[in-house]
Amino acid sequence: MTDIFHEIEEDLRRERLRKLWDRFGGLIIAAIVLVVVGAAGWSGYTYWRHQQAVAASAAFQSAVGLFDAGKFAEAETAFSAVAKDGPAGYRSLALFRGAAAAAARDKAAGIAAFDAIAADTRLPALVRELAQLRAALILVDTAGLADVKQRVAAIAAGTGPLRNAAREALALAELKAGDLAAANKTATEITSDSETPPGVRSRAELIRRLTAGAGSEPAAPESAAPTPAAPAPGGAATQ
Repeated sequence: MTDIFHEIEEDLRRERLRKLWDRFGGLIIAAIVLVVVGAAGWSGYTYWRHQQAVAASAAFQSAVGLFDAGKFAEAETAFSAVAKDGPAGYRSLALFRGAAAAAARDKAAGIAAFDAIAADTRLPALVRELAQLRAALILVDTAGLADVKQRVAAIAAGTGPLRNAAREALALAELKAGDLAAANKTATEITSDSETPPGVRSRAELIRRLTAGAGSEPAAPESAAPTPAAPAPGGAATQ
């Protein structure tokens, strides 16, 4: 009797499965096909990304070789190609190396390249600020204080990780411009910041020493008291 019940249950189960298959079999097959195709597509995409990264790495190293050989114009072109066609991970690095190559052959071209990076809103804010700082450092040697301030004043006044590097560039520009009081103030801001890196701190301390006492007027020398006239012979005063 028990076997009969088992057979009936099995028949009912098979009948339910058959109905389910008749109703949803096509969807199940389609889902399986999608999973297989999706897995194959992801595998192909991963392989393509890997090949792109390998190609970008080779192109980047080739551009570095051109830079090291002093072929700055060719290196700039090669870095620009990597930044344009390479994976996102190489873009910022290639842009900066390309700008450095431009600066090595012509400082004005380098400033323009770093300014272009700073103006690219697709890049992260920190990358853009670093480009402003690099342009400012070139301008310390080639332009006036106003040009340096234009690029780093806001960074120096902020709380970001590049603030003290920006203050250092600003202090150097102020020192070069002969504004010793401003240079001393900016250097003091650097040394007063507990998060200032050791190298930046030591250079700022040097600027502070070079500009110590700037802005204070030296004390005027005291007037000498008049020397009394010597008495004339016989005690008579000279008229």
